[in-house]
Amino acid sequence: MIVNRRVFTLTGVAIGLSACSNLPVSPTQRSAVTPTGLPADLRPVPNSGYSAWVSSYRERVMTKGISESTLNSAFRSAGYLPGVIDRDRNQAEFKRSLEDYLSIAASDERISKGRLAFKRHQLTLRALQNTYGVDAEIICAIWGLESFYGERRGNVPTISATSTLAYDGRRGSFFEKQLTAALEILQAGDITVGGMIGSWAGAMGHTQFIPTSYQAFAVDFTGDGRRDIWSDDPSDALASTAAYLQLNGWSRGLRWGSEIGTRASNGKAIQPQEGGPRFSISNNFNVLKRYNNSDAYAIGVGHLADRIAGGGPLQGTFPPDEFGFTKKDRIALQERLTNKGFDTGGVDGVIGTQTLEAVGAYQQSISQPSTGIPSRALLQSLS
Repeated sequence: MIVNRRVFTLTGVAIGLSACSNLPVSPTQRSAVTPTGLPADLRPVPNSGYSAWVSSYRERVMTKGISESTLNSAFRSAGYLPGVIDRDRNQAEFKRSLEDYLSIAASDERISKGRLAFKRHQLTLRALQNTYGVDAEIICAIWGLESFYGERRGNVPTISATSTLAYDGRRGSFFEKQLTAALEILQAGDITVGGMIGSWAGAMGHTQFIPTSYQAFAVDFTGDGRRDIWSDDPSDALASTAAYLQLNGWSRGLRWGSEIGTRASNGKAIQPQEGGPRFSISNNFNVLKRYNNSDAYAIGVGHLADRIAGGGPLQGTFPPDEFGFTKKDRIALQERLTNKGFDTGGVDGVIGTQTLEAVGAYQQSISQPSTGIPSRALLQSLS
């Protein structure tokens, strides 16, 4: 049976831990029952409705084989996390262009760190390729997109996150299944309560498995008796990702696809962004979409994998954006604003909220209406 890793879809296209706190996780935090370093809104607060729901849920789930001792241990420090609800309800309603997506997914930093991570773990990655038939670079690229090669695994307690979302009710049935699966994982002894942490939406480990996907696909590649996707050692997590792709139909030796015009490839042609590069894709491209159902995600994985393997950037060009800016213009805008002391959140050629806020602040500083809308005239004034 073909199973989606994520039955739910986060609005927009996920990059790395789009659903996570994006806080680095230390070994101390992984061993603590309540991780430190979390924002205040991701720490438990009293909620009588949540407490009543948990009491009712405990009765239901004990009939499914979850022991009282497991429940007591799991809920001892768990609680209602208001920040989880806020994040679930207020996800930005937008869709990035493919050019913006790839600027993040295959950034210079993600490529360079990917090549270092591949070199550091190449024996494991090659062994996984031999065992599961999935290209080593593809496995590494998914790791890079999902958690920045393990740097951003998330540190929100999974029991608190999934129980909060199950109680909230918007996707209650789905998250109750995830909560029950998480309890079953704890009862099986794969991880401790304190070690079971991840994104605010319940995705866990180096390659961000939700609990039900963990149960279906996680692998004990190290042979220590535990399927440990949370450990600093990424072996089990990377093996689980390879197993997931294999079981969803990955074909050994078949490329994901390629940019049309740079490499011969037989397959379906797609052009995700009007006026941008075209790609020839294979069935393995569709398998990548089982991991995250987005053309941009699958292209991001494939292109990042190619770059990790030593390939070059895309040869095709993208059209100007809604402001009439090319990526070069957007980078120039961010660089000039940053040089004048206006924080754009980085120089990546992607115009997001912080860049628009910086534009508005700059406009105000020169006594212009603070529209936050970039223009050629504004770019010139920054020269």
